[in-house]
Amino acid sequence: MRAQSAFSESPSSLAARGFRNPLHAFARIQRPWLWAAGAPALGREDRARATFSLNPPRLLTQHTARDGATKLLVEVDAGDRVEAVHMPRAVSGGRVTLCVSSQVGCAMGCTFCATASMGFGRHLLAHEIVGQVLTSVHALGPRHPGDLTLVFMGMGEPLHNLGEVARALGLLCDPAGLGLSARRITVSTSGLVPEIAELGALEPRPLLAISINATTDEQRSALMPIGRRYPLSVLRSALERFPLRSRERITVEYVLLAGINDSAADARRLSAFCASFPHHINLIPFNEHRNTEFRAPSEAAVDAFARALLAERRSVLTVRRSRGRDVGAACGQLVLG
Repeated sequence: MRAQSAFSESPSSLAARGFRNPLHAFARIQRPWLWAAGAPALGREDRARATFSLNPPRLLTQHTARDGATKLLVEVDAGDRVEAVHMPRAVSGGRVTLCVSSQVGCAMGCTFCATASMGFGRHLLAHEIVGQVLTSVHALGPRHPGDLTLVFMGMGEPLHNLGEVARALGLLCDPAGLGLSARRITVSTSGLVPEIAELGALEPRPLLAISINATTDEQRSALMPIGRRYPLSVLRSALERFPLRSRERITVEYVLLAGINDSAADARRLSAFCASFPHHINLIPFNEHRNTEFRAPSEAAVDAFARALLAERRSVLTVRRSRGRDVGAACGQLVLG
């Protein structure tokens, strides 16, 4: 049985435990720049009331790539391990993007993803997700939460573990603690349609990213088994219904696989798929790894695909130059062992 953790406590639960100043105690737990010796530093009276563990997840290793991204191996409960990626953005001062995991392994079985080769271990609990974030920030920054962007794009399918992810979001966004803005948090999904609707009803509600990666049901089902359950037409309807704030867009992630899904016809179909909802297309040239035979497209093929997309209609379009490839920290490369 797992011990209770400080990182699952809210101001109201601390008040119920008899803490005289629960907001102060919550801040000491949730703000890693206030920690001492790698853990929350509560006062003597609060420590006496703390029947829960104050130990955050343990940071086991750090591997920094040539581009400055750092892959973190984090030990959570019961000795289980997950990976996170810390990516400073040098062009914007002290700002950092932190990519975190929501599960040990993944059950979605996407054929191009290294994490899928692990199979599914278990869901992370909310306190393990929160602790993963706070441990990473304590080790590498940033000091100010306004400089942190959080993306649930690490190990696991976040919407497969939506209950615990939602609890973690509530704690991380609480203004009495870390106080992250929900507009600086993105949750990426392979396309669990009912859970997309549930995500849209959350408060606080993060941004949504959807991993498409193919433009026909046959091809998508071959690459991503979730496509057999939810055809592209059903997925598109869910995205059309997703509640968006002013000037908000859904990020459409498309991993380009050489000779598989990178043709001009694919680009035209992708443009048509996105036409009915506000979107931002993020092209991701495949990051090669030892667990698959897929290969990355050439720069010329990426450029041709982008041009074919823009020839169809005006879209917000970016090409993600993945960080941390040389240490196995890039998109789709996270795997233990």
